Amino acid sequence: MTKTGPVSPDRIRAAFSAAMSAMYREEVPAYGTLMSLVADVNQETLQRDPILEGRLRWTGELSRVSEERHGAIRLGTPAELSTMRRLFAVMGMEPVGYYDLTEAGVPVHSTAFRPVSEDALRRNPFRVFTSLLRLDLIDDPDLRQEAEGLLKARRIFTDRCIALIEHAEARGGLTEEEAAEFVTEALETFRWHSDALVGPDLYQRLHDAHRLVADVVSFRGPHINHLTPRTLDIDAVQDQMPRRGISPKAVVEGPPRRKCPILLRQTSFKALDEAVSFDGHKGQHTARFGEIEARGQALTPKGRALYDRLLTQARDRVRPKPDGSNAADYVAALQESFAAFPDDHEQLRQQGLGYVEFSLTEKAKSLGSSVIDMDVEALIAAGYLRADPITYEDFLPVSAAGIFQSNLGDEAAQDFQASPNRDRFEADLGAKVQDEFELYQSLQDDSLSRCLSTLGKSDIAAQ
Repeated sequence: MTKTGPVSPDRIRAAFSAAMSAMYREEVPAYGTLMSLVADVNQETLQRDPILEGRLRWTGELSRVSEERHGAIRLGTPAELSTMRRLFAVMGMEPVGYYDLTEAGVPVHSTAFRPVSEDALRRNPFRVFTSLLRLDLIDDPDLRQEAEGLLKARRIFTDRCIALIEHAEARGGLTEEEAAEFVTEALETFRWHSDALVGPDLYQRLHDAHRLVADVVSFRGPHINHLTPRTLDIDAVQDQMPRRGISPKAVVEGPPRRKCPILLRQTSFKALDEAVSFDGHKGQHTARFGEIEARGQALTPKGRALYDRLLTQARDRVRPKPDGSNAADYVAALQESFAAFPDDHEQLRQQGLGYVEFSLTEKAKSLGSSVIDMDVEALIAAGYLRADPITYEDFLPVSAAGIFQSNLGDEAAQDFQASPNRDRFEADLGAKVQDEFELYQSLQDDSLSRCLSTLGKSDIAAQ
């Protein structure tokens, strides 16, 4: 690569992720404390679990764990969402999945922008959960019209950022100098501004409609409302947060603790009360918080159906309250329900519940085509082929809503009628969202095909 040639989107994404983390650490000092805690827990976990350390090293994930982040933003208009898609495309991030949060009492629907290829994920797995406000769910027509007017009038991207997006689209990328400028300009969209666009009376009306509505409509831009590092032991982080002066939410969202982690577990510290000027009047706004995640194995449609059924079963028995008053009862119900979910990597693979990445062991690499008569199961049993869990890169609607609600307050959960509208969301986005199951299946199939091709066994179909 020459200095004037295009910079890899992976490098731009890595630079943007680092810049975002530095900015958020400055804006929210508790995030820095959280990062230190996660680093300590991860180091301790790897030291006491050499098998986990070896697996992460073998699959190439060990180096990415400490750099892994996801952020979350909330947008107000289709135009903002469409332009955000183009901004993330410069960094090699594509929309994956459609999430309807109205069923959990939050008036948004969402997607996740992230890298999708195996190599890109290993270089930098930065992802941003991006929500679009559902103004149609505001009952008061006058308030809805005022909100629409405010959102249409604001400009959340700098002129130079738009110009660089257009330049990247026209030229197929950015040079080193342009990429550095792009990161600086794009970061402005996510920066916190303590001066609101509205006065105290309108803010209160928006707040009364829904606290998330007030957060989206009242400000100049979609300030990043949390950044999330990845931990290898979320229960240890949850336990140690109070010792670092951080107050965690009552319950870890997602599946219970397991020997073989699946999908996604999340916790957070409570949102900050931040000083805001409402048209010259001093006030406070609560929205930004810190979050931690632990990522497990991606599940197949069969596995996800079992997960959803068991989660629903647990929540039908005990619905967790944001104040944590029934946390112990909910955890007990969760553990009891998930006893029906296999907690062994081989069972997960053999029952078709989880996706795996196939790779040849050193033993197999020395054999070459001499294993021509063995099928996939025989290759695994003989120690020639290994199957490691594919990390789940996406999100869970119920967990996301739980995080939102615990930080927005008990009254934030409202009885919106579930109204998924993927077609409308994709029209506003200006593109189709990718199917996460298809992406994981492709990763699994491609990994097996490479192994079998190396062994001269390309005639065996990927499982």
